[in-house]
Amino acid sequence: MDNNSPELDTIFLAFADSTRRAVLRRLGDGPASVSDLAAPFDMALPPFMKHIRTLENAGLITTEKVGRVRTCELNPEKYAAVEDWLKEQRQQWASRYRKLDQLLKQLKEKDK
Repeated sequence: MDNNSPELDTIFLAFADSTRRAVLRRLGDGPASVSDLAAPFDMALPPFMKHIRTLENAGLITTEKVGRVRTCELNPEKYAAVEDWLKEQRQQWASRYRKLDQLLKQLKEKDK
């Protein structure tokens, strides 16, 4: 996933809210209905549904409505894309730190 990807911006925007992160943590245990997900929060269902839509628009969850019950489930493929991006970032920073260590060693040897 490209660093300048609007998709990545949308995902990190979804991660930015504590309510949404709590919903994602809960969904890590398995699918749940919107009403079950909303139960621990002190908010009406319409504002809670905005959080669900944000997560769904980011592709982090999928929802399915059967009758009057909407069930939410994590989308592991989207997490894999974020993991790949984070892994790339870690590798870049590790490389930078190795180069900095080498430079510091060279400077110390030069001072001797």
